[in-house]
Amino acid sequence: MQVRGRPKKYRIVRQDPKISQFSPRGRPGRPDEVELSVDEYEAIRLADYIGLSQKEAAISMKISQQTFSRILKRARKSLANGLINGAVIKIQGGYYAISSRDAFEPLKQPLGLGPLELPSEPITF
Repeated sequence: MQVRGRPKKYRIVRQDPKISQFSPRGRPGRPDEVELSVDEYEAIRLADYIGLSQKEAAISMKISQQTFSRILKRARKSLANGLINGAVIKIQGGYYAISSRDAFEPLKQPLGLGPLELPSEPITF
């Protein structure tokens, strides 16, 4: 089957999450699971924890403000679902690349598939 539409852009993430799972205490049995992708985690970190505007956070992740808004909305919905229903929140997956570069420095390396670590030195062609 041929892939249709425009290819997805990587979401630039500054660091991997230090913790990959949150579990509720005091709930007997096996609670349900809610998945939060790494790019959704980064959106929550930038907008709610650091306090960047959506425009600034979108520039940091090298995506449009509209895409950032959709990711943030999805992330907040997943977190609310996990908190309200007492579900395990797992942080994993997503379409992202890890970069320690300055947020506003243009990305000079073409990106392939899957998560990758970008070098800290600029690449010249």
